[in-house]
Amino acid sequence: MAPIIEIRDLTKRYDKSGPALAGLNLAVEGGEALAVLGPSGSGKSTLLNMIAGLDRPTAGTVSVAGLRVDTLTETASAQYRREQVGMVFQFFNLLDDLTVTDNVLLPAQLAGTTRRAAAMRAAALLRRLGIERHADAYPGRLSGGERQRVAVARALMNRPAVLLADEPTGALDRSSAAEVRRLLVELNQEGQTILLVTHDTALAESCATRTIELIDGAIVRDVRAVAR
Repeated sequence: MAPIIEIRDLTKRYDKSGPALAGLNLAVEGGEALAVLGPSGSGKSTLLNMIAGLDRPTAGTVSVAGLRVDTLTETASAQYRREQVGMVFQFFNLLDDLTVTDNVLLPAQLAGTTRRAAAMRAAALLRRLGIERHADAYPGRLSGGERQRVAVARALMNRPAVLLADEPTGALDRSSAAEVRRLLVELNQEGQTILLVTHDTALAESCATRTIELIDGAIVRDVRAVAR
């Protein structure tokens, strides 16, 4: 079976200085939880943006779930993000003027899912993530950990092949960060493929089945965790 993420000879240059990504090769199997570590400027966010179809490589290829992401048009990239990837951000990116339920429903509405099916899926996700009591609340009234759970529910709404998380615990206190770490472990144990970019070594150690480290746009370490 082909990897769910397959990256070959991926290079990205933004100017005449050193490359953000330098001929990177990476294969991620379905069901892995991959943590991407590295100092600022090492290429972590660039790699995430390439997989998400938010940026294009200077050279090389990016395939996700059998789709060549690097060749997609802008419209096709937007469709790909709706259907194949869920994204979780450091600062949640929730819409404060929408309720929790409406924030979670948004990806399904953009994908054209029927209201009934979307409502059932959203309600199930809120129950699964332990935030159903906040269904009619607005994000500003929730704790950081609760808001990140809403963001995860939104990211999972369209059953993505890959969950992409960019510093998902970076804006959280210690207790909320621990909640999110436990949630990511549970999701991965249920079979969700996860790729997370983080500076949080505790997050990588507790959640990841595999960890890579980037330096100057190249993989310098690739370690698989002992089975949890």
